[in-house]
Amino acid sequence: MPWKECSVMEEPLRFVARLLDGEGISEVCREFGISRKTGYKIFNRYKDEGLEALSDRSRRPVRYANQLPEQIERAIVTAKKDKPHWGARKIRELLVRKLAGDVRIPAKSTVHAVLDRHGLVKRARQRRRFKAEGTPLSQAVAPNALWCADFKGEFRLGNRQYCYPLTVTDQASRMILMCEALESTKEPPVIEAFLRLFRERGLPTAIRSDNGLPFASPNGLYNLSKLSVWWLRLNIALERIKPGNPQQNGRHERMHRTLKAQTTRPPGMNVLQQQARFDAFISEFNEERPHEAIDMKVPAERYTPSPRAYEGLPELAYPFHDRDILVTACGRICLHRKKINVSTVLAGQRLGIKEVDEDIWLVSFMHYDLGYIDLEQRTLQTIDNPFGTRLSPMS
Repeated sequence: MPWKECSVMEEPLRFVARLLDGEGISEVCREFGISRKTGYKIFNRYKDEGLEALSDRSRRPVRYANQLPEQIERAIVTAKKDKPHWGARKIRELLVRKLAGDVRIPAKSTVHAVLDRHGLVKRARQRRRFKAEGTPLSQAVAPNALWCADFKGEFRLGNRQYCYPLTVTDQASRMILMCEALESTKEPPVIEAFLRLFRERGLPTAIRSDNGLPFASPNGLYNLSKLSVWWLRLNIALERIKPGNPQQNGRHERMHRTLKAQTTRPPGMNVLQQQARFDAFISEFNEERPHEAIDMKVPAERYTPSPRAYEGLPELAYPFHDRDILVTACGRICLHRKKINVSTVLAGQRLGIKEVDEDIWLVSFMHYDLGYIDLEQRTLQTIDNPFGTRLSPMS
């Protein structure tokens, strides 16, 4: 049987009392319906902390950063306003003296992030606010101002293997720039496909995608993926539609319906045959099929290659930071002989770091501020999502 709801501490107290009377832990655990591991944990807690340890303990995780309890965040802000020249280290020490024993005091980097969020830290520029529902979307009026990228839903080929069509269109001209029959949605082949496209067509001003892999990563820092980081390095702005709103990429989705009807029913026997069908469809769509939205012209009549040629990745420089630092293959940086996890999506990228308070370092990628490193905690304290608006490295 599980613990009864009759009292917060009655059942654990009875459990401990029977052990103190000399009964075997296996038999008592079996009667109370708990594992021996849980039983030992309860009994050892009692031996270490006494009866107080048997009271109900909340399993809600401790909250930090923008999830701090409102009272603690308010106390941090009030202390800073009372002591405007004090930094996060001294503000935290003040809280320790006032609130010691009552609550858990957050780390210095968390205190600094709270002060920054409330505009109480001097900064060279204001960062953008986080919008989890996506970014503002633009309307392209010229070729290569906005490309739209997506995966058309997977389907089985004649040989029963899955095919994942990666498609890219130019929004202004409706030109299909790419339709690659890939065997998965993994990043390496997607990056290779975009590399070929960039070399052939040049670079767009922006790319619009959804929030799924490989365009974004739910586990990456600020939902970035290696693919989107690469785009940023190439000075390509990122636009993301709201989750669950494919109509925000409506022109691209309409092309998908036509693509599916003309190339997958029935599908090719293998990837090569399916790619041949895609290529034939692209040729007809771009060069023969009139489009009502562009005055019954064909997309090839409206599209011109981008004047921005692909020339590899530009160098990163941080003239306004104390130094730059390289992210290792496992997503870490080493600062003062301490290893701090950042994100594997930034592996191989060079970041800028700047000491903004004693043992607190601001970490930036390009001109985006990623958060603060507290050397005592050896963690990166994230801030409001710097990629919440149109993700443009040129803005």
